[in-house]
Amino acid sequence: MVSDAWHPQVNGVVRTMEQVVRHLSAAGDEVRVIGPADFRSVPTPGYREIRLAVLPGRRLRALVDGFVPEAVHIATEGPLGWAMRRLCRQRGWGFTSSFHTRFPDYMHARTRAPLAWSWAVMRRFHAASGAVLAATGSLERELEGRGFRRVRRWSRGVELERFRPGAAEGMDDPFAGLARPVFLCAGRVAVEKNIGAFLSLDLPGTKVGVGDGPQLPALRRRHPDAVFLGFRENGALAACYAAADVFVFPSRTDTFGLVLLEALASGTPVAAFPVSGPLDVIGDAPVGALDEDLRAACLAALSADAAACRRHAEGFSWAACAARFREALVPLMAAERIS
Repeated sequence: MVSDAWHPQVNGVVRTMEQVVRHLSAAGDEVRVIGPADFRSVPTPGYREIRLAVLPGRRLRALVDGFVPEAVHIATEGPLGWAMRRLCRQRGWGFTSSFHTRFPDYMHARTRAPLAWSWAVMRRFHAASGAVLAATGSLERELEGRGFRRVRRWSRGVELERFRPGAAEGMDDPFAGLARPVFLCAGRVAVEKNIGAFLSLDLPGTKVGVGDGPQLPALRRRHPDAVFLGFRENGALAACYAAADVFVFPSRTDTFGLVLLEALASGTPVAAFPVSGPLDVIGDAPVGALDEDLRAACLAALSADAAACRRHAEGFSWAACAARFREALVPLMAAERIS
């Protein structure tokens, strides 16, 4: 597995790959993840915590040859992804790839680069893949509509033993002294997450943000009424989910949103826009509210049943996610059959 997103990064791509590696390894497969830490790298402009490999070709070949893979999966469209794609094409190897991130939308938001150009680059990257893995039905249909071929569904899971109702019991209340209800937003604090849309809402109680990222200082200045807790992980993050009254997901560009499942597994209802990701994860289940009026969604979600939220999350399994991933893999010598 080759990915430009890997430890020490913390994001949905890394968490997904961690779980897949864990379940495949437990089943007897030998998995090697090649990431930026294996190479000389530079920080991404605007995201210093995300590093990009510099001229990885020669070392990548050595790492791949040392492992002698039977299958290759390319997780991201960054420098490592392109280098591995090039190596596979040179050797006539089949490979699979996954579409995790709407880079065309992110590039457009930052640079106003034409969307058609970015989508053309993404289409070219995945064109030689034996299977392009997409997290949701709506994303699968969108990619096919944009000319992607061999798209296959690859859903996600949630750590039910970690994210659960009552996770805050026995710990200090993460929201002690805050006015209720608490509306929580968690994740990377960056422009594409649309967190300002949440923080600008006129809501009762307290708006709380958990996470770090390049937009955090500006949002703190702009929204002094909100509480920003910074980065939280492991038990502290689970406690925040379980102690919140509503989890708010303002993103319009995420391809899935693992945080949705983490909140629901904690018994916390979700408020979001009716877009790809929330529509697929929540649909018409009584576990929150989807509305173009995000404030209305937040207030409606307050009445959702915590037990229903938990039951809904229990339908998403990391074991099934890993099994689906393995089924999609192609033999190295399958490249000549892909056209």
